[in-house]
Amino acid sequence: MIDESALLESKALRDSVLERSEVLDKVKALSLLPDGMHVTTAMVAAYFGATMEAIRALVHDHRTELEANGYRVLTGSELSDFKQLSGIQSRTRSLALFSRRAVLNVAMLLRDSEVARQVRTYLLDMEYLARTQHPVDNPLPRDTRSLDDRIDQRITHILGKTVVPMFNALIETSGEHRGELIALRAGVQTVERRLRQHHARLQRLEGPREDRPLAGVMAAIDAMNGREFEEYVAELLRRDGCSAVVVRGGSGDRGVDITGRTADGRTLVVQCKRFAPYLSVTSPDVQKFIGAAKVLHTSEVALFVATCPFTRDALNIAVDGGITAVHRGLLEEWSTGAALTVLE
Repeated sequence: MIDESALLESKALRDSVLERSEVLDKVKALSLLPDGMHVTTAMVAAYFGATMEAIRALVHDHRTELEANGYRVLTGSELSDFKQLSGIQSRTRSLALFSRRAVLNVAMLLRDSEVARQVRTYLLDMEYLARTQHPVDNPLPRDTRSLDDRIDQRITHILGKTVVPMFNALIETSGEHRGELIALRAGVQTVERRLRQHHARLQRLEGPREDRPLAGVMAAIDAMNGREFEEYVAELLRRDGCSAVVVRGGSGDRGVDITGRTADGRTLVVQCKRFAPYLSVTSPDVQKFIGAAKVLHTSEVALFVATCPFTRDALNIAVDGGITAVHRGLLEEWSTGAALTVLE
């Protein structure tokens, strides 16, 4: 499966998923200008938790690509008209605007942002899920390498098998321009070497990675309803050796969704919360579960499993109350085979 960081390296891969701008709101709500279509540089920086300098530097490095996807700078009468229509009160002489598509483009290029990383991961999860659910509608090409990859390899082949040997022959027969030819050959060999390094880097990025779960897992979980999520967590418990696992979500559940016993016989209760990725489990949620788990059920092991993060206060209360908080990242690892320490 393709790792999220591959989007940083491959423009062809970025272009293939640019239509999925709805992913932005699934990770974090994106505030728009009054026109409902654009955001400013400051708004992009706020969304990604980055500095404006970082966004401007990214635009400087990738301006052509971003402009192709809706980035533009308004000046003069165009800016005046936009201010009047949108109600923006500003004396600036120019205004940079990003479309939603351009913001998604930024997410695929911005390295030092956790939000951007989540967007890339979620984007590839959705793409993988779409392909696996509709194999007929989304046939994979026989040559699964990207166009950029194939071009790189072709250029490398030509440089190594044709251009460099030609320089070798010219150098052998030339006297007057021998030094210049040697310098040109060295330049060609440098380009060839860098292309090989680039190809090797792409191979590492697009190949299987042991340090990251397979793509598609969280997208599949996010597509579940509440009951399906509870049943899914129950299956994970059974996979890890738990017995007498019963899904109890609904009326009369006494504050827990699943009960059972660990492999070594300890009593177990689980609370399942299927929240949007940009939301968080808060301290009142955890406090309520502590009462149900420890008082009503006198459990020895209590799991709070969520499809989103926990606030810092919620995590602290969980630790103090003897609750194991299974946040989104830990749920992804658990789903792909990692064991929860508390169940061992």
